[in-house]
Amino acid sequence: MKNYPMILLSLLILGACAKFSNSELHRKSGDNNKDGVDLAALVQKTDIVTLYSNGYVYPKEESNSYGAISTSGLGGWTDSSGFTRVFFYPQVTGQISVSIRVKAPSNANTLTIRLDSSGVSHHVTVNKTSDYVTLPVGNFHISSAQYHCLEIRAATKNGAYLPDVESVIINSSLNLKYNKSQYRGAPSTHLWYPAAGDSAIAWFYNEIYVPTGADPLNAYYMTNGFWDGYFGIQVNSPNERRILFSIWSNYNTNDPNQIPSDYAVTLIKKGAGVIANPFGGEGSGGQSYLKFPWVTGNTYRMLVNAEASGTHTIFTAWYYAPENGNWRLIAQWDKSKTNGQLLGGLYSFVENFSGNGNDFFKARYGNQWARTVNGTWIELNRASFSTTASEAGHQRYDIGGGVEDNIFYMFSGGFRQIGNSIGQTYTRPATGVPPAVDLATLPAN
Repeated sequence: MKNYPMILLSLLILGACAKFSNSELHRKSGDNNKDGVDLAALVQKTDIVTLYSNGYVYPKEESNSYGAISTSGLGGWTDSSGFTRVFFYPQVTGQISVSIRVKAPSNANTLTIRLDSSGVSHHVTVNKTSDYVTLPVGNFHISSAQYHCLEIRAATKNGAYLPDVESVIINSSLNLKYNKSQYRGAPSTHLWYPAAGDSAIAWFYNEIYVPTGADPLNAYYMTNGFWDGYFGIQVNSPNERRILFSIWSNYNTNDPNQIPSDYAVTLIKKGAGVIANPFGGEGSGGQSYLKFPWVTGNTYRMLVNAEASGTHTIFTAWYYAPENGNWRLIAQWDKSKTNGQLLGGLYSFVENFSGNGNDFFKARYGNQWARTVNGTWIELNRASFSTTASEAGHQRYDIGGGVEDNIFYMFSGGFRQIGNSIGQTYTRPATGVPPAVDLATLPAN
């Protein structure tokens, strides 16, 4: 005969223990729950962190040397001095158990994997195989809820090619976040400057300062953005930087050759040394740029004007560099099909226009002003933050903005800092002093 009273008593004891264990987990973990994560709900989970979306090659990505990352992961790795870092973001602290998915198409080699480029190293021998295999690496302790990386190096090199690496596999209860999208670049960030809805804005003034060390390749620090175009500074190569001013056509196409003549964006004039041509690929229109070696630590002053011309609008951009000591013209464009619309939708952005999202991009934007057609200056000392990063489209969390040294700033990329700026509106101290620029004496060429 079964002893039902004893079975019932045992079940009650087990239930009480389970309830106590859950409450203890919540209480004991409370000190580490700085991000508001429901620790009691965390469960052990397996995350496949692909190199395609989360890995970067150092000291630089180069096919058939340090290796290159494609949709299948790291390949073409021949130089053992190169290494790869794979980034991920745990929301709480604790242990992770790591495996690696690799193949060695030529000879067996040994890889070294360590956390954050320091501390304990684990060695994994990858034998020759034509297919990817999953090999255990070991355990690591995560001591902070921020971005971390697993660094992959070669401990031995036998044969021409080092192992291909597809992904790292992490088992943990740390509620990992990592990039699951196709985008390897850093997200774009934006500051939007609200102005009175009935303001007929003819002028938009802004200033930009890029801190030392925050000017990597493929950066576009756009200062004066509006409905019809944008204006700012870029890093285009190790030896080339630009000041860029572009105006979109109202004809919807990515091919400038398809723009009908009555939708044309036509160059009226340009400054000395400025290159002007059509552009496409992200809408189409007219582009003008000056190759100019702007430097970090300098403040550059940027000014855009819009003037109605029947059903067209004439857009003009000037810049002031302390190296020059005066205002200089970039270009003047005639845009059709505008119904004489002036400036609106004023904003700035930080953009990484390539795949080097492991680099850190930052700029400061200050002293924003708009001027109406009747000559009234309006200080734009409020800005709302937005970004292309999102849980659905681009899972990156190293973005943010705010106010420092009394001016706005934005940052993106580098896996250094996790921001909390999405949906935030910031206010910088108002100066009450319009920019010292004589609009009547701006250069015409």
